[in-house]
This record gives sequence, C-alpha cells and structure tokens, in this order.
Amino acid sequence: MSRHFVDLPEGTVHYASAGEGDTVLLLHQTPRSWNEFRDVLPLLGAKRRAIAMDTAGFGDSDALAGGSASVEAWARVAVALLDALAIDRADIVGHHTGAVIAAQVAVSAPERVRSVVLSSSPYDDADARAAQIGTRAVVDDVVRDPDGSHVLELWRIRASFYPAGGTDLLERFIIDALKAGSLAAEGHRIVARFDVPAALERLRCPIMLIGASDDPYAYPAFERMRKALPDAAFEAIAGGMVPLPDQMPEEFAAAVERFLDQL
Repeated sequence: MSRHFVDLPEGTVHYASAGEGDTVLLLHQTPRSWNEFRDVLPLLGAKRRAIAMDTAGFGDSDALAGGSASVEAWARVAVALLDALAIDRADIVGHHTGAVIAAQVAVSAPERVRSVVLSSSPYDDADARAAQIGTRAVVDDVVRDPDGSHVLELWRIRASFYPAGGTDLLERFIIDALKAGSLAAEGHRIVARFDVPAALERLRCPIMLIGASDDPYAYPAFERMRKALPDAAFEAIAGGMVPLPDQMPEEFAAAVERFLDQL
C-alpha cells in the first residue's frame, strides 16, 4: 500500500492505493478519511487497483475554498482525481456520505463510472432532510473547549455506534474528526441538503446496496432502497455497525468483490 498527494485545481488531494488492474475508488463517511478503508485496501488490491481518497476537507486533503463544500463539489473533486490519474472508468464504492458522493459521481459523469456500491447510504425524504438542516447535527457537533472535554464528548457520542471493546476504531475516528474541524458536523448537514432519492433514480449503471444490520441510521432505509432500486444487487452484513469498513473489513471487501466479479 502506498500514499500519494495530487495537486488539482480544487486543491491538494491525498489518497492511498494498493494493487493493479481495474480501478475501484473508495469514498469514506463523514468525518472519516481514507483510513476508514485501511484494512479493505489490501484485500481489494489483491485483484484490482484500489484507491481510497480523502474527500476535500477531510483527512489530508485540502478544504474547498470559501465554504463551497457540497456533495456536488466533492463529486467534482473525485472526478478530477480520476482525471489526474488518467483513469477513464472506475467502480465507485462509498460508505455513508461516501455513498452519496458516489451516486453523484455516477449521475454527473456517467461515462466515468462502471458501477457503484452504496454502503449504508442515507435515503431521507424531504421532511427528514429539512429537519437536519440548520439544526445541531445528530452526531459530531461539539463545542471545542480549551480543557479538551470536547474530545471526550466526541468519544461518548460515537461509542454506542461502535462494537464493544472497539477502542482502536474509536481512536481512528477521533483522529479524523479532530482533523476535519467544523466539517465533522457540517458534513452531515451538507448531506441533508442533497436529494439522495432523486439522485438514485437517475443512476444507469450497475448498482449494489450494502446494509449493516446494526447501523441505526442507515439500515432502516435499506429495504426502502431495495424497493426503489429493484434491479440492484444487495447484501446485508449481520452485525455490521456504523464503522462497517474498518469494523468488518473482510466481510465488506468480500461483498464488494462478489459484486465486481459478476461484472
């Protein structure tokens, strides 16, 4: 596995990669980074060129100028990275926020996308999205305190969404959340402003849906998405939680592999 920085018109983007062959681009949730796929990369990289990028403003990628972050802008940066790496087409795999970005990439640049894998994608209607905009985010919205107590608050907020004894996973999350700064919370509101159901209706490539059975945010929407996308492949991963890719990397990678191998 290797790590790289690429200078784009939108700023510098960091990514990690493993393997050679057909490209699969991995997009993380808010407020994570490529590190969410740290253990998935070598598994997918055994047969493919697996690339996990830091979304603009997260991890080690530059934030977009002037507070212009949006799902559409994040998707444009992902396509710009494909351009910079001379990748004509890729399979796009996204988890939570990454799934929303993946859908937008496929809608805005369909010629660049062979397939999409939407893992734990949100699927909120207009009323549910409106309730999240302009309010305190459900998670990760903490006031930074000079005594550092906000770090413990972040830990406590997220702990119930992680497996018992998952200290190492929570530490990965804390590092990414602190690096993201205000985007750790604002990223959730940015997703709420995006009409996911409308975007999914416009997808014309092969689709796979992955559901994590113990994810209280995304899994309730899994069956609704299956009905809305009857031709999509699907797989539910028992015991999967919010941090599915780094909680269960083998199961996650195997599900993605099964779908991509069929293509």
